[in-house]
Amino acid sequence: MLTVVDHPLLKRALTTLRDAATPYGEFRRTLSDVSSILAYEALRDLPVTTCPVQTPLEETEGYLLAREVVVVPVLRAGLGLVDGFVRYVPEARVGHLGMYRDEQSHEPVDYYSNVPPQVRDARVFVVDPMLATGGSAAGAINHLKRRGAKDLVFVCLVAAPEGVARLEDYHPDVPIVAAALDRQLDENAFIRPGLGDAGDRIFGTT
Repeated sequence: MLTVVDHPLLKRALTTLRDAATPYGEFRRTLSDVSSILAYEALRDLPVTTCPVQTPLEETEGYLLAREVVVVPVLRAGLGLVDGFVRYVPEARVGHLGMYRDEQSHEPVDYYSNVPPQVRDARVFVVDPMLATGGSAAGAINHLKRRGAKDLVFVCLVAAPEGVARLEDYHPDVPIVAAALDRQLDENAFIRPGLGDAGDRIFGTT
């Protein structure tokens, strides 16, 4: 199921990210802000458990997170969405999956994996700014399920209808949280209107 987050601050920030004239330093800072808004929405239904807490006046009931949180960015662009999650959940573990898209087939190729074993019992957030063909997202989720992950959420900035359809077809149990659903993929499998190559714009390699 796709959730497109509707918030005026997110719309303004996404405009900055789409703008080709935005310098990479501002792009990176704005993406950090956006990651917080997306994380807030993605973490909305995280289960909690009660605990006693002593206020200055009396004891009352408090709450703790009932599940561990693991954030897994798809390298390298996914690193730009990690900040928001660790800002809200400082104890979150962060794994890394290295994947790139083959220029001919547009399919994902794995080259690196470092994932904590806690994925088996945690809520796992797979983060990647662009959901284009859905190949990398589906591949990342396949990899994590093989590692024992059962409770996953995919979080992205911009999604194409083709990528959403593929991910929902391959992994109907995985919710998708996005800042925007764009029009389509072009003949080169780039999202239109999109925002360009997120990794290049984050790291200034354009």
